[in-house]
Amino acid sequence: MKISLINHIDEIPREGWNRITGIEYPFIRHEFLHALEASACVSEATGWLPQHCLVYDKDELIALMPMYRKTHSHGEYVFDFEWAHAYRQHGLEYYPKWLTAIPFTPCEGQRLFVKAGVDKQLIFQSIMAYITENSEPENISGWHCLFPTLEEADLFKSTDIVIREGVQFRWMNKGYRDFKDYLDSFNSRKRKTLIRERRFISEQGITLKQIPGKDITEHELDVFFQFYQLTYLKRGNPPYLNLEFFKEIAETMPEQLLLILAMKDDTYVGAAFSLVGGDSFYGRYWGCYEEYNSLHFEACYYQGLEYCIANKLQRFDSGAQGEHKIARGFEPVTTWSAHWLTDPGFAAAIKDFTNREAGLMEEYRGNAAELLPFKNSE
Repeated sequence: MKISLINHIDEIPREGWNRITGIEYPFIRHEFLHALEASACVSEATGWLPQHCLVYDKDELIALMPMYRKTHSHGEYVFDFEWAHAYRQHGLEYYPKWLTAIPFTPCEGQRLFVKAGVDKQLIFQSIMAYITENSEPENISGWHCLFPTLEEADLFKSTDIVIREGVQFRWMNKGYRDFKDYLDSFNSRKRKTLIRERRFISEQGITLKQIPGKDITEHELDVFFQFYQLTYLKRGNPPYLNLEFFKEIAETMPEQLLLILAMKDDTYVGAAFSLVGGDSFYGRYWGCYEEYNSLHFEACYYQGLEYCIANKLQRFDSGAQGEHKIARGFEPVTTWSAHWLTDPGFAAAIKDFTNREAGLMEEYRGNAAELLPFKNSE
């Protein structure tokens, strides 16, 4: 068994990568990761040096794991800035670190992929042996994995790796026939509120249309990008992603894209960009020129919910944060991340911290669940 790291995903053919990972989870596709690199959104200059981990049996690729050499913690959505600060206070360097994650994407999904019939636990043990052996020579402070599946979190937990819990809000399809059927599951007060929010859209003269990836025009993509970058520029930050990235995925994986455009008086006023894979819908990017009443809720949630119900998708993953999602039927769920540090003292401290934090997360999930709008939540 041989383990190697590559600095460019195009060092491995698309077919070889996708054969191992599959393409249902859109963010792990060779096409998606290639677009991040080719557009320079992910690079050494942006603090995301690709170092994807490949495992070979002789000359055959049998496993892979996306990985990056990070020189900061931005674009991760699992916050370890305080850990980095503590390192500095003790005269230690927290960066660079190795990170297994999808850049700028807080969506749960598989992170370690093995060929059918290959022992995943054995592969992971081999990868961790490689990481342990090479961290110090490479001046790496540790390895982190963000938003893995529960199965993988349990696999990681069987080693000395610390598992950290978080909370996100996701919608689950309980066999709803249509959006009205979904609303009928709400208590009367919350149902009236949601109906009123949707009515605000028509009263403002706003209409929305859903555009499958294969039908998105270059002009529509340009319009979306102007909205998307405004979301960041309003806060004084440049966007993580550029137009070149969106153009590439629109060309290479259109079947997993959905663009929602909002119009008023024949003028575009907002847009939401989502991805679809397997039984899941991933709400990802949004922007608008002006703050119209309830437009964010309509474009980012209600349109997506209608799409999920119509296409019998089972899960709507809306990404990080957003307690406002609870009132719209997005349930609090546990997320996981895995952390291994070379420094034994800090490893012990972080294990203690995450154990205490887990209790707070459990309490938070319980409190959030009590706020759900469903009849049986009253």
